[in-house]
Amino acid sequence: MLTPNNTDKKIVLVAAVALVDDQKNILMAQRPEGKSMAGLWEFPGGKVEAGETPEAALVRELHEELGITTQISDLDALTFASHSYDDFHLLMPVFACKNWQGTVQGVEGQAIQWVPVSKLHELDTPPADDPLVAIIEKLFS
Repeated sequence: MLTPNNTDKKIVLVAAVALVDDQKNILMAQRPEGKSMAGLWEFPGGKVEAGETPEAALVRELHEELGITTQISDLDALTFASHSYDDFHLLMPVFACKNWQGTVQGVEGQAIQWVPVSKLHELDTPPADDPLVAIIEKLFS
């Protein structure tokens, strides 16, 4: 039986990362045209595939989307988001990463920007990311 707190929505597992540079700037990526929530700024990451851990998914996604190499040992668990959208429920573990190899670039054509941690709240972010901004600002300011 479904209750107000229990739905039949599909749960989507996505891993995200706060890439932090030496000046405490956070890398944000803009959702491209043609995708849901296009134009909003989000923490990089992506869907966790079957048989994959969230950490392994991030290592893969960071290479595919940003052209950088990381190791699972470079990722520190920070927090998570649990947010119900109209047609699915998002569960998103969020990690911090201060160590990577290569130059960060929008490999898939997405806009990216380094944002001072104190300015994260000024960006338009997806609803699931909104509470994460306050947590990350508190941790890295």
